[in-house]
Amino acid sequence: MLTAPNAITLLRVLLIPVLVYFLAQQRFAYAFLVFMAAGLSDLLDGFLARRLGQFSRLGATLDPVADKLNILCAAVALAWLGLMPLWLTAAIVLRDLVIVSGAVAYHFMVGRVEMAPTLLSKVNTFLEFGVIGTVLANAGGIVDAGPLLFPLFGVVFVTVAASGIQYVWVWSRKAVRQARGASQ
Repeated sequence: MLTAPNAITLLRVLLIPVLVYFLAQQRFAYAFLVFMAAGLSDLLDGFLARRLGQFSRLGATLDPVADKLNILCAAVALAWLGLMPLWLTAAIVLRDLVIVSGAVAYHFMVGRVEMAPTLLSKVNTFLEFGVIGTVLANAGGIVDAGPLLFPLFGVVFVTVAASGIQYVWVWSRKAVRQARGASQ
């Protein structure tokens, strides 16, 4: 059954090609609006899921995937266009590759993965959305954020690295505990 929160999440996924189209056309103000709609719809679907008690495995899986696809597509396109540093985009992509690879390895070597985002990961995602939104607003002439961008890039880089390290640490410890428990 498709719940209202899951429908909103699916809509967010469907906005990704629209975002990429506007970025490819260098229509940054429109890209900003689409990206912000995706961000706000993320808040809305989470609110509705809690308010209506409509939690599902589909939603738990699709929601972070939608977030990551929005961030990754926007970051890669902005780096391609020279609006976001390649080192930051590479860090974002690498972190997500490490997390996905780790989750797949955990699944096959240990068992079912129940992803639970940490507070640091949530802060990182919020900051990634914020910096990408700021870059888009700046490129679209909505705000003049030029002097703020480099410090924002640095802060996001630190949270990307710290949350990636945290995920590796937490899930490595879980895997070791599981392995020890299985061998006894």
